[in-house]
Amino acid sequence: MARSDLLISLVKAGSSGDSQSVRAAAEAIIAEEKAKNHNVLADRLTKALHVNGNGKGHQAPAVLGVTPTRHREFLLELTPEKRIEDLVLSDLNRRACTELIEEQQRASLLRAHSLEPRHRVLLSGPPGNGKTSLAEAIAEALALPFFLVRYEAMIGSYLGETAARLKRVFDYARTTPCVLFFDEFDAVGKERGDEHETGEIKRVVTSLLMQMDDLPSYTITVAATNHSELLDRAVWRRFQLRLSLNAPTRAELTTYFQRFADSMGQPMGRAAGSIAKALGAISYAEAEEFCLDVRRRHVLAMGELPLKKTVEERLKMWAARTSPIAREDGSHDRIPTSAGPESEA
Repeated sequence: MARSDLLISLVKAGSSGDSQSVRAAAEAIIAEEKAKNHNVLADRLTKALHVNGNGKGHQAPAVLGVTPTRHREFLLELTPEKRIEDLVLSDLNRRACTELIEEQQRASLLRAHSLEPRHRVLLSGPPGNGKTSLAEAIAEALALPFFLVRYEAMIGSYLGETAARLKRVFDYARTTPCVLFFDEFDAVGKERGDEHETGEIKRVVTSLLMQMDDLPSYTITVAATNHSELLDRAVWRRFQLRLSLNAPTRAELTTYFQRFADSMGQPMGRAAGSIAKALGAISYAEAEEFCLDVRRRHVLAMGELPLKKTVEERLKMWAARTSPIAREDGSHDRIPTSAGPESEA
């Protein structure tokens, strides 16, 4: 059964003849029923919403004013596969995400006390450290569609075009419980006081703020940025949860490589801590790529090469690679040829 406040809003809007509010309340009810997997009822309500006064169906501008395929121009739907349990997170970030997921899963209890779950998250930090993975994991935990906003299709060259397309994206998200992910969020949320920016980006930011304020709590907006200092100050205020995902520490990389070693089921010849030390200052994305590199070569060897031999060869290959972090602090120019006392796994 739909929430009582939505039903009351629907009746009030119908009594006053406010067709726009009637549609908004009906769309919210449809979205809630979809979230409960009451798909038959949601489909019947959608059809009822698209029937005119003569009882004949007509092709309305679809729920939210967007045709069923129009929003696909600006959104890329991805299948969430990452899990919160698989990510190496700080205790604070893990707890914050767990609380967000719990609030969404127990939203009806909160609403019974006139409260709404948090649903706007800002992730900041250097590239390659799990911002996209965390957004995907939130969608996986809540069993929600995961939509990535496509800037290359949304940003237009004509006056007002970008803001109009942005509105279509939010219009769709308003009636579809989902995780809406804005990567490189500073592209659309830049500081409006920047004198080097055009009036168009300022209009986009203003439209963005208005649309975010209007989103229901069953639509989770996750924004990620590598340059949080570029965001408009009013944008910061919209996010109820702000998490910083920094480059991994040696201990966190050790945990990551230990999980990889456990998944391989064979001796790697080196302890996880030794591998983390050998690779030096790298991001999670680079750590993942190293593990995939080892796995590829191990599969292609078809058992003719021990896993520990593959690991040593990959470490030598990776010695020629230098991460941006390592270049900055001068760490890890080459890996040791001998692993030392902690080498044996």
